[in-house]
Amino acid sequence: MTYPGIDYPKLILASASPRREQLLKQIGLEFEVMPSDFDESRVCMKNPDDSAQRAALEKARFVAKQLAEGIVIGADTIVVYAEEAMGKPKDQSDAIRILKRLSGKRHEVITGVALVKAGNSIEYVWSENTSVWFRQLSDMEIKEYVEIERPMDKAGAYGIQGRAAAFVKRIEGCYFNVVGLPLASLVEKLKLFVDKF
Repeated sequence: MTYPGIDYPKLILASASPRREQLLKQIGLEFEVMPSDFDESRVCMKNPDDSAQRAALEKARFVAKQLAEGIVIGADTIVVYAEEAMGKPKDQSDAIRILKRLSGKRHEVITGVALVKAGNSIEYVWSENTSVWFRQLSDMEIKEYVEIERPMDKAGAYGIQGRAAAFVKRIEGCYFNVVGLPLASLVEKLKLFVDKF
């Protein structure tokens, strides 16, 4: 399994997210998908970076324990506004509430990423932060967005790669981090991880 300049061992994505799967395919990585059954809601830490990293690590550990070899990739994305983590909405009303809070404001998208080497449990974890500015949204467009997109599986109640792209005035940082996986730092860290171990 190769990537330009890097020889990778077996890669396993510990996520059921179709967005993360598509991102890895987009850059030509070969990998298997083994969704983790770890419940990220069990992680509750004061610092959102720590929470994202811990959830990503526990997801990767859960899958790595079932394997004899390979590098497991775990990830968890958190949206933060006014020091409050905006998780996945419970229902449509909650999604509307979240989007009203983000309307016209800046928020942070933090993705924790973990690499765990199956067989000897060597681990590496980090997080990446992207700032996102929303334009002012009307109640009607928020309501219609939630009814059409039903974003209950998305942190912050939106997906930047879909219709919510029209909400975003600008971003500062990695776009792909907002989608769910910071690709540039992932490739950099994978290379270091493979070279070191």
